[in-house]
Amino acid sequence: MTNRTLTLDDNLYHYLLEVSLRETPLLKRLRDETAQLLNARWQIAPEQGQFMALLVQLTGARRILEVGTFTGYSAICMAQAMGEDGRMICCDIPGDYNAIAERYWREAGLSERIEQRLAPALETLAGLEQGSFDLIFIDADKANYPAYLEHALRLARQGGLILFDNTLWSGRVLEQHSDSPDTCAIQTLNRALKDDLRLDLSLLPLGDGLTLCRKR
Repeated sequence: MTNRTLTLDDNLYHYLLEVSLRETPLLKRLRDETAQLLNARWQIAPEQGQFMALLVQLTGARRILEVGTFTGYSAICMAQAMGEDGRMICCDIPGDYNAIAERYWREAGLSERIEQRLAPALETLAGLEQGSFDLIFIDADKANYPAYLEHALRLARQGGLILFDNTLWSGRVLEQHSDSPDTCAIQTLNRALKDDLRLDLSLLPLGDGLTLCRKR
């Protein structure tokens, strides 16, 4: 028994996957293909994708916004969970990986549910309707995380979920006087979320840290 979160060594992590992960063959192929890319570290953990799909099912989310899509793994997880009447907007910048995402979305039969918008995310977010999203997942350029928070609070409906990825940042959030804009932005976000009374909050040690916020 323990009264704090376990540290997972490789054996315990593999056990976790063995007894709980229900990854489809298509998602496994996408994850394997993504692993060959130079930016493969951008890929979320498969158990995180499954957890986010469960959140979609639990909340009944039908309008989802994703900021930072990469090869589309998390988008598939959530789009499959929201059902045929759901719609998702995915924000990313142009890159070779956009085509990988769209190829897998077509194969999964999800192209009608997902719209990919390729432009700086802050520009895309500024043009979206206030209070129109049930769930927002943010996994993009970290330096803009504080700005994404304010946009997300405007765009999420009351009671909607806002998810921030990488909020433990492989432990770099512990650095003092960091010269990394990304690290400083995540540190700023985490401290701001702690004191933000517009939100209910939980930071989970899932993947690289996943923060769940419920808009009050």
